[in-house]
Amino acid sequence: MQHIKLSIEKAFGFVSEQAVANYKTQVTNANAALHNGTGKGSDFLGWLNLPTSIDEAHLADVENTAKILRDNCEIVVVIGIGGSYLGAKAVIDALSNSFDWLQTERTSPAVVYAGQNIGEDYLYELTEILKGKQFGIINISKSGTTTEPALAFRILKKQLEDAVGKEEAKTRIVAITDKSKGALRTLATKEGYKTFIIPDNVGGRFSVLTPVGLLPIAVAGISIRELVAGAVSMEKKTGIEVPFEENLSAVYAAVRNELYKSGKSIEILANFHPKLHYIGEWWKQLYGESEGKENKGIFPAAVDFSTDLHSMGQWIQEGERTIFETVISVEKTNHTVLVPSDEANLDGLNFLAGKRVDEVNKMAELGTQLAHVDGGVPNMRLCIADLSEQTIGELLYFFEVACGISGYLLGVNPFNQPGVEAYKKNMFALLNKPGYEEESKAIQSRL
Repeated sequence: MQHIKLSIEKAFGFVSEQAVANYKTQVTNANAALHNGTGKGSDFLGWLNLPTSIDEAHLADVENTAKILRDNCEIVVVIGIGGSYLGAKAVIDALSNSFDWLQTERTSPAVVYAGQNIGEDYLYELTEILKGKQFGIINISKSGTTTEPALAFRILKKQLEDAVGKEEAKTRIVAITDKSKGALRTLATKEGYKTFIIPDNVGGRFSVLTPVGLLPIAVAGISIRELVAGAVSMEKKTGIEVPFEENLSAVYAAVRNELYKSGKSIEILANFHPKLHYIGEWWKQLYGESEGKENKGIFPAAVDFSTDLHSMGQWIQEGERTIFETVISVEKTNHTVLVPSDEANLDGLNFLAGKRVDEVNKMAELGTQLAHVDGGVPNMRLCIADLSEQTIGELLYFFEVACGISGYLLGVNPFNQPGVEAYKKNMFALLNKPGYEEESKAIQSRL
């Protein structure tokens, strides 16, 4: 079954079909560089064949560890920032009940997040809600010293140990970290935590199919086997042997780069399903960190329609014409809700009586696409079959491969992120961290 379809026809009023077709050689070479490891950043290509390399023993280990947390915890706190939490949250939100936190009869622990910010009120409120609850921690950090997650772990580890004792706490803490070095690896070895390895050759934003994503997803009661199966399917559909015209990732990369060349420097990823919000957030990191280098790169933005049509719609329709849209459309919803008839009909909606709400949503989607194209916004449409583990697995891997190809077309290294360290140096200098004395003096003079 084909779970994802890509339509690019509504981009052809802005770039020509021939111009996209002319990318065939470039894209084929870029995809070959990915698969042969001959391009920039080739030491971080461990994600590329990850789906097909995941074996039964690994899946069983993740599932068994998840079961221990599921059996003993009401709440599991996932500590991580960037790719260390976005992939898991994207999948969990897409495949869980929209009102999960309000469910009283639970079959899975509530999954919450920490270490993705430095919000004092957020941490206080989290520690308060955990009081009297049976909770566990999944701490995700390659180094164990990244400020945001390290700070959260220090606070939550103490709370857990104070609540259940150090020995019991050890059984409820899982560390996902480097195989041999770093502060978290050292601590995990010393304390005897269950650990999983973040592969050296997989960067954070590509790590959703490693234990970084798989363990929290399994804790939430979602089938990681089906998720991986979807990624395996897309891995086979995007290999170097797949012709350009049939490789959805290749075609997507070609169209967005041609649009970029034509002056469209902002890509808006739009959805019409609220469960896909964090797919957009994950996608923003994937493309922003991969392509935003050397004063190049398409700026990734994301919107939730039809909600954001009532806030950002004006700008999209009539603002600066530097944007294009990629719309994720969900073909089949999981539930049916019919519009009832109303005798008074004061809202004038009786013409919709008996129709499914999704039919209304689909017409909003089509109407929006046509309006935006008429307003000068090129459109691509990704139609996914449903919100299921397999489909989401395909979608994630589709975006990852397209990102690698697109980065190579742009001429940058898509797998490093040198710029994200700049703020850390300033923060440490301002906090007078030992070893930053000279930087502290220098930055104080700028305040």
